[in-house]
Amino acid sequence: MRLAAYPRFPLVTGPTPLQRAERLERALGADAPRIYIKRDDLTGLAYGGNKGRKLEYLVADALAHRATVLVTEGVTQSNHARMTAAAALLAGLKCVLILDARNGAEEQGNLLLDRLMGADVRIVPGRQERIDAMARIADELRDAGESPYVIPTGGSVPLGSLGYVRAAHELDAQLLDIGEAPSRVYFPTGSQGTLAGLVAGARLFNSSWSPWAIAVEGTEREIRDDAVPHVAGTLEILGAADQTVAPVEMCIDAGFAGEGYGIPTEAGMEAIHLLARTEAIFLDPVYTGKAMSALIAHVRAGAFSPDDSVVFIHTGGTPSLFVHRDLLLEGL
Repeated sequence: MRLAAYPRFPLVTGPTPLQRAERLERALGADAPRIYIKRDDLTGLAYGGNKGRKLEYLVADALAHRATVLVTEGVTQSNHARMTAAAALLAGLKCVLILDARNGAEEQGNLLLDRLMGADVRIVPGRQERIDAMARIADELRDAGESPYVIPTGGSVPLGSLGYVRAAHELDAQLLDIGEAPSRVYFPTGSQGTLAGLVAGARLFNSSWSPWAIAVEGTEREIRDDAVPHVAGTLEILGAADQTVAPVEMCIDAGFAGEGYGIPTEAGMEAIHLLARTEAIFLDPVYTGKAMSALIAHVRAGAFSPDDSVVFIHTGGTPSLFVHRDLLLEGL
């Protein structure tokens, strides 16, 4: 496999911890499985999160192409945008962030951190406007003598997904050390980059577990349609194009997304409070709260026995928690 052949720009402090959540298990009752949390919120770059793993590969590629500025897009509370701004600083590059304000544009949380790091932030009204702006701003930068490196939403391209192929290998090594063989690994999915890496990694390493993606927006069909070519592309650049993954093999649950991206759910807010009170671990309403609410619902529905084990990948997102202060206080 060609994973070692791709250079990485060091951004991640790892391996990230794999912690057993025994207090959460007790809160969920005697029939709960053993629950482990893979702390990718502790990857170490600007409050951490899953995007650091992808950016290691993307920033290395940007430097190889002699880029002078990273350009990416997202919502105003984008974790990916915040970590791209941080990665650009460490790599000696400029950074332009194109952010849409459909869920508000308060100068707090991730957006505050973007500003503090000196990123050039361009705020547009909605998702289509930010997509349209990407190509235009890249052209403007070229005309100004810059060499832009454009990173799509979430760093979700096959090269970026290598970060989670690597994470799958890291997780397998940790599980081997503690003698666990979980049946499922839960994680949130939005732009499918983490999903593609974990699906490809689990296939290549013959892992015991199935990647269990919890959608934060969209339908299962939409996510599968997006993910299939992404997984295939990730396997292809690793020289494993023969290792195809059929759409039906992808475990995707879109039942916990609620009304859409960035809109908190009641179950997600309950999960945030439960993890804070049991494990002193902070989830966010956009991604990890929704994903953990799925794991909790599955445990309560009897999907596991006490002899089972599962893993939850905490993909970060902590800064956006503060944007939802009033809603969080309602649950206290």
